[in-house]
Order: sequence, then C-alpha cells, then structure tokens
Amino acid sequence: MDAQSIILSLMGSTEGSKGLNSWDEKPKPRGSAHNLAAIVSAFVPTWFTACLFIAVFVLIRNRYPKIYSPRTFIGTIPEKHRTPSASRSYFSWLHTLRVVPDKFILYHEHLDSYLYLRFLRTLIFLCVVGCCITWPILIPINATGGGTSSQLDRISIGNVSDKKKLYAHAVAAYIYFGFVMFTIARERLWLIGLRQAWNLSKPATKRLSSKVVLFLSAPTAALDQENAERFFGDDALRVWPATRADKLHSLVSSRDATIEELEAAQLKLIRNVKQKLDKSGNKGNSVFSGYDDLPNHMKKSLRPTHTLKTPPTGKKVDSIDYYREQLKEKEEEIQKLRDSNADAESHGGAAAVFVEFKTQGAAQRAYQQIASAEILALNPRYTSVLPGEVIWSNLTIAPAKRISQQGLATTLVVAVIVFWSIPISFVGAWSNVQYLANTYKWLNWLNALPESVLSLLAGLVPAALLSALASFVPNIFRAIFKAFGEPTNTSAELKVLKWYFVFQVLQVFLVNTVASGAAVVLSQVANNPASIPTILAKNLPSAANSYLNYFIVQGLTSASNNMLNYSDLLSYIFFDKFFDRTPRQKYNRFTQLKGIQWGKVFPKYGNFLIIALAYSCIAPLVLGFAALGLSFFYFSYRYMLLFTVSPKIDTKGHCYTLALQQILGGIYIAELCLLGLFGLRQAKGPSIMMGVLFLGTVLFNATTNKYFDPLEKFLPADLRAEEEGEEAPLLDDRDAEEGLLESHVHRIVERTPVSSKYLSPLARFFEPQRYASHRAMRAWLREDTEWDEDDFPHYSEEQLRKAYLDPAFTSQTPIVWLPRDEGGVTKKAVRDLEDNEVQASDKGAWIDEQGKVQWSTHDFSQVPIFKEAVQW
Repeated sequence: MDAQSIILSLMGSTEGSKGLNSWDEKPKPRGSAHNLAAIVSAFVPTWFTACLFIAVFVLIRNRYPKIYSPRTFIGTIPEKHRTPSASRSYFSWLHTLRVVPDKFILYHEHLDSYLYLRFLRTLIFLCVVGCCITWPILIPINATGGGTSSQLDRISIGNVSDKKKLYAHAVAAYIYFGFVMFTIARERLWLIGLRQAWNLSKPATKRLSSKVVLFLSAPTAALDQENAERFFGDDALRVWPATRADKLHSLVSSRDATIEELEAAQLKLIRNVKQKLDKSGNKGNSVFSGYDDLPNHMKKSLRPTHTLKTPPTGKKVDSIDYYREQLKEKEEEIQKLRDSNADAESHGGAAAVFVEFKTQGAAQRAYQQIASAEILALNPRYTSVLPGEVIWSNLTIAPAKRISQQGLATTLVVAVIVFWSIPISFVGAWSNVQYLANTYKWLNWLNALPESVLSLLAGLVPAALLSALASFVPNIFRAIFKAFGEPTNTSAELKVLKWYFVFQVLQVFLVNTVASGAAVVLSQVANNPASIPTILAKNLPSAANSYLNYFIVQGLTSASNNMLNYSDLLSYIFFDKFFDRTPRQKYNRFTQLKGIQWGKVFPKYGNFLIIALAYSCIAPLVLGFAALGLSFFYFSYRYMLLFTVSPKIDTKGHCYTLALQQILGGIYIAELCLLGLFGLRQAKGPSIMMGVLFLGTVLFNATTNKYFDPLEKFLPADLRAEEEGEEAPLLDDRDAEEGLLESHVHRIVERTPVSSKYLSPLARFFEPQRYASHRAMRAWLREDTEWDEDDFPHYSEEQLRKAYLDPAFTSQTPIVWLPRDEGGVTKKAVRDLEDNEVQASDKGAWIDEQGKVQWSTHDFSQVPIFKEAVQW
C-alpha cells in the first residue's frame, strides 16, 4: 500500500461514493453510513429522548434545588458569588440564561469556567464560518461533479470525477484553514492578554498563592527557614517544608473515621431512647419524661454495642465507650508522631518545600531561575499552587523514582490507548451491520430484521457505544497520573487533557473511521491485494455520516442529560434516604457540588472540531452537524456553570491554551487526507497546492509556539513592575502607541461608509495584538460592575503559618456533631464528650417527630462544622 492509500484509510476515505467513472461500478453495502435512513433512525429516538429529558427537568427542577440550582442559595458559596434567581417558576432559569452574561462566570467562578464557554463558542464559530466558506463553493461542485453517487454521497468529494474541479477544494482549504489558523493565533493572543490582566490585577496579586512557589526534590538544608535567603534569594519570606508522613496520614484518616463511628453510635442511642419513650407514652402509663429518668439497667440495654473484628476478636463492647477510647488513643499517637517528625534528615532528597516571596514578581523570578547547581534539586517547580490541590503523598518522592514513575505512567497510558482500539474497532465495524450480515453466515439472521431496525443498529448503536467506551478513559488516565507521582491535581488534569486528546483523535476518530470500512474491505483485499487503492477509494464507506450520527447522539442526548442529571439526582435521593444517617453525612452530601473535569471535556469537544476540519473539504455537511451539536452542549454547560457545578480544578487558563494548540491537529489531518485524495486522483496542481499549505501550517505552528509559549508560561517583567508600582521601561511609549491607535481607528470610522457598530468588532477580531493587549484586557475586566478591585482576602498569622503545611500535621480533631432530641440524650452526650476534652455540639441539627435527622440547610451559621473557604 502506498502512502496515499494509507492516508485514505486513515481518513475513512469519503471516496466511498461511486464517483470515479473509470472504475468498475459495484453497489455499495446496504448498511453504508451514507444512508439517510441511518441518520433519521439516529435522530428520531435521540430527539425523543432529549425532549423527554428536558420535560422531566422542567417539571422537577424546583422540587430538587440541591441538584438543579445549588449555586443560587447554598451556604458554602458566598452570597456575592451566587447566581441571581428572580423566582421559582418553571421557566425562570431561561430568563437567567438570557440576561446573565458569560462574563458573570468569570468574576464569580474560575477563569477556566469562563474560558471553557469561550472555547465552545470558538468551536461553534469556526464550524459556522466553515459552512459559510465551503457550502457555497463545494456543495454545488460536488453535486455536479459528474459522478453517480446518490443521497448524501452526492454532495461529497466522492461524486467529483473531473480532476479540474478539485482546484475548488484546494482553494476552499486555503481559505478556511488559513482562517482557522488565524483564529487560533488570535485566541492565543487574546488569552495571553486576559491572563496577564487577570493575574496582575489586585485581587490576584494579593492572594497568597500568587506569591508561592512549590519546589520538589528539595535538599535537607532548603527545608529550614534560616536558609531561605541562601536558596531562594532575599525576597523569600517563609518556607513550608513537606516531608514523608504516610503513617500520620493513615492515623488522621482513622481518627476522622472514628469520629463518624462515634456520631453514628450516639445517634443510634438517641433513636433507641426516643422509641422507648414514645412506646411508653403510647401506653398511657409512662413515668419517664426523659433519658435521665430511665433506670440504669434500661439505659444500659438501650446503648448500642458491637463485636470487635480486631484483637480481642469476638469481644462484645459498648460502641460509644469503645469509640471514645479509640479516639483518645489515636489523638495521643498522632501527637507523638507530629512531635517526632521534626527530624527530617533521613528523607534522602524525597522532600518538597513551599516558599513565599515578597511579591508576585519575586515569585515569578524564582520560578524561572535555576535555584541550585545540583542536578534534579529543587526541580520541577510549580507556581500559583492552591493548598487544596496538593497531592501530599506525591511530594515526597525521590527524584530518580519520580522520573521512572513518570515514564511508567506514560507507558501505561499509551497501552490503554492501544488496547482501546479493540472494542472501538468492533463498534466501528458495526456501523456496516448489513454488510456483515451478508458476508458472514453466522450473522445472516440479521437480514431477517426489519429495515428500520437495521438502520437503527447502523446509525444509533455505534454512536452510543462509541461515546460510552470513551467516557471511561479520562478516569483511568487520571488515576494513573495520580498514582505515579503527579504533585498536584492540576498538573495531573493537564496531563489527562493532553493524552485524552490523543485518545480522542486516534480512537474516536481515526481508528473508528478505519474500522467503519474494514468490514467491507477485508474480503476483497484478500482476493486481490494489488487493488487496495481502488478498493479504498471506491468501496470503503465514508465515515462522514457515522459522525453525523455521533454529533446527533452527543448533542441531543448527552446535552439534555447534562440538564436532567438523573444519575446525580437518583444517587442523592438514594444515599440521603438509606445511607446518610448523621448530620455530618447529610451535610457533606448536601454541600457536595458537582465539578467539571477539564481534562475530559476540552479534548472531547475539541475532537468535534477536529472531525469537522478533517471532513470540511471532503464532506462539508459535517461542519453544520458539528456546529449544531456543539450549540446544544454550549447551552447545557452554560446552565451547569451558572446553576449547578463548582469546578474543583483551576488551571489558570492553561487548559484553554492547550486546547487551542490541539485544534491544529485537525488541520494537519485534513491536509494529509486531501493530499492523499488528490494524489490518488493524479491531480498534480491541487496536490502541489496542498503540499505547500501543509508546509505553511508546519511553519505557522512552529513560529507561533516559539513566540507565544514564553508569554503563556510566564508573566512579563515589565508588566509585573508596572503593577507593583516600579518604574516600567517603555511605559510612556506604550501609552503614545495606544493613543495613535485610537486616533487611527477614529479616522477610519470617519472615512468609511460602514457603521462603526460593525467596524469595531471586526477591528477587535483582526487586530488582537492591540485590542487583546494587557491594557485592553485590563480595561475590559474593569468595565463591568461585577468586577471588584478590592475583593482580595486578608490572612491571620495562624492561617499563614498553616497555609502550606501538610494537613496531617495541622488538622484538629473534628467536632462531634449530634442532633438535639427531646429526651435529653444529646445534652448528656455533649457534656460527657467535653469532660473528656472532645469538642461536641448539638447546634443546627435535631430529631423531628418521625425520628428523622434534620439540619439547618438554609442557615449555615448554625452548623458547627461549617467553615468559610479561604481564598488562597
């Protein structure tokens, strides 16, 4: 097989239509993806499912605000950051979606949340522009190309038999791919300006994390506060060492579990007493008004007991007394370990250190410089790390072991990607179910099925299975990276984003595309291997329409499922009713908000555009379906970010940067596919044009990465100096330059008949180097009333002392939280616990008349375990 044939096999060869008259005409398999019946069969059930999901969502939304609108009221979100909600009518959420802009999410959530919505808008924009460019040019040419294709095949490149008409496809590729590359560069420049303005704003620079750098593989001396200036310079203020504490982590976890066991045992006693008092009262002869009135033997009989599973095994003990003793023993062990951990001399380089600097600029300089002459010492390093995202057990890994673990993690990820080709190949082959039924005797029974059922099997089932198979992969990747040494959840998520993109392109797109045609080709290739190029161009069914089905299934069912979110609803109802007994368990379940895994969603929907780009000049209809599917997702994710989710990972915009760079992969694939097609048709002119465009794309990619990468990684020194009040070079020149720009724009407006209403957006889009600069983006941030320049945290000395210390060394024993009861059991339990120096409280929770635990869901100030989140 020559190179052109390989390229054709990778792209799924939309030459599956019978457009080359010089080749023998043979009927395509009935199960070809180029069949309107398959698309309709996929559309009808998915449309019905989506409508059903949305209808149920509208009906039950107000009944379960915890699932469908927690960001409007829940106490763990500060009131100023809650999404405004005017009423509780069935469709009030539509009004909120209409009047609340995406920019609200930027100010009140994470930078990544806003950028994700912008990413979806960018994908939709590129697909729509692609439709505007390719449809008027290529659809008429394909439809009149002289081939004999029918249905949707007729408007694909496979219907073109005149080689001269292929120049139109090359020209369309130049125009569209050039625009996509410009848009990518434009967005990267815009993001650079936004990140600079965001990270250099007062609310950001005043946060502790902006002035802290994490150094791994720290020498022993670097862990000492007295050596801070020696290792990190005069601007180093404070160090927080991180050393190995595996046993301490285990003990702290066990202590917290014991608290929950003690609460459960106390709750069981409360309920036993209530049942006893209620039973006595119902008989009409009760002399017991409360727990204290009960005789001692009855009190003892009501106390919960359990049998030990640890030595002395089989012994029956009083649960409350046992857990109290266990808690006391664990506290003593924890304190001993904390006291003995002062000696860190034996860590052998397997330690880390967080360093606070005087200013953000000083932290950036330390982040960029070489801190030690020792190989691997104080490296790698991370800036703007939040305490909550640190994987503490992965900080204390020796440098050599960390490197080997990273290599092993990469090997495992690659193995998963390769292994996943097996089930995905079967899914792709199933899109040709009718051909399989005609070719293999053991599948002949499929021919007895009605045509509508076969169309459903060929259209909907493969798309649904493909989506299901791909959904497991990010979790596997994430588990691998965390298990093999990633120091933070953010660094692990960025690796998931990179590798899941590789999986999406290779498996969901390329392998699935090849597998779609494999069933048709294999038997013919076996008889005549030399006919591979002809077979690929002639008989390999186009995979384009299988992706139309994929976009339909994803855009309708998955987007509507995002809204209904029935899995979380059922899980919440089930666990709240049957498993969550204590106030703590109910509080944790209620306040736990769904997150978004950036490493999963960016590559998944970026692959929509990759597929659309690959087929943009081959089967242009794909662009429209991709735009439609992405629009559904944009709507659903906008609702989620405003009402339901609270992202746990903040990459400070790096995920959007990676996603933009990944879009170029679609251009490379599209160019190679067109190059293979033109070469197979022996169209020299279009082939040369595509070769030149491919080289131009490589040059564009290398150039933009060379000049953009430093600005995407680091904050420029002159801007840092400007924000910190130091003298910034060329500052006056920059002011003058921007003044000249404004006057230049005004002159253009005066001379042109086009309204400035339309000119301004065009200028902002096509001149990002000016309109997306740091100053322009800083003004853009401040123009909205939602922006509060003075919204920055203040830290106590105690908070600063503990900020970046391992929680195993600083966490206090959780307060025992019990619900109030009329029998007085809780009051006595609280007194007994406090007498034993264990904090306990009965505020904010109570037992109702039915014996169920209730707690103050609308007033978190009454909840003793509630703590306001600190903006690190």
